[in-house]
Amino acid sequence: MRSRVLIAIELALILPAALFMTALMVRNLSPLQDEPAHTAHQLVMWYSGRMWTLWVLLLALPMTVLVTGVAVLRRNWNRDLQLLFRTHWTTLLLALITLGAGGILTFVALHMAAN
Repeated sequence: MRSRVLIAIELALILPAALFMTALMVRNLSPLQDEPAHTAHQLVMWYSGRMWTLWVLLLALPMTVLVTGVAVLRRNWNRDLQLLFRTHWTTLLLALITLGAGGILTFVALHMAAN
């Protein structure tokens, strides 16, 4: 039960960054005057117009997910060295969310370094 709550919290924390990354991709699919590129562009402009959104939603929340996910996965791995991914779907889902947070942080860090 505790791992399901943790997964729900981590999904809620990673959702704003995942939404922003998705909007970045969608706005490049078609001209900006067409939907859904127009809506995606509006969302990207909302994020970029507020400095706190970039720091909190794109750095702090994914970093929290990454650190928490790695800590829980390491604790589970040390406690039970059996094949965790086959026996516990929650562990696999937690690993995927943690990997996604790492990918988002890598993308954001590379973008920040390029500017």
